[in-house]
Amino acid sequence: MTEPLTRVDSAVQGLSSSPPKEKASHRRTSSSAAGISSMKDMWETRTKIQVAPETQGTGWKINTPPSKVDDKEILSKPLITPLVRAVNLHFEHGVVVTARNSKGVTIKDALEVIHRPNKKRADDELPEPYLKGFEWVPSHTEYSEGDEEKAKEDWQRLLIHLSSTPGVSNFGGKKKKKAAE
Repeated sequence: MTEPLTRVDSAVQGLSSSPPKEKASHRRTSSSAAGISSMKDMWETRTKIQVAPETQGTGWKINTPPSKVDDKEILSKPLITPLVRAVNLHFEHGVVVTARNSKGVTIKDALEVIHRPNKKRADDELPEPYLKGFEWVPSHTEYSEGDEEKAKEDWQRLLIHLSSTPGVSNFGGKKKKKAAE
């Protein structure tokens, strides 16, 4: 019985059968794309924001899906520049919705979150059913020293303006050819 111990024998005698496994301590980094920040970062650095002009006067009805917008090319464009992960959208009557996208909020993301609370509402329930556009208040407002908190609040949100008529604009749209008869 002077045989060398086998693997099973060594485990029985209290010896380890394999070296101890190291626990993986890899922590996932942020899943957002590089170069995309938050609205809070925009406030801290006082970065000016520009709303995409394509959003003004789309003629889109807020109780219809975003896919029903006339110019579908605008859906993939960013809502604001520089790109952000999330932006709060405030209706004039006080409701707040948040558009999110880890690769930068697009016009489609904004239209989807506006549509979500309004999709089951009938046309006659909406006093102003058409999207008129978005407004970033600090672009045309001067703040005094005591209005720091108001400025911070305004900096981190967009206002949603609605209208009772579909103010369709011809911004960047293609002209449709008449069918030959």
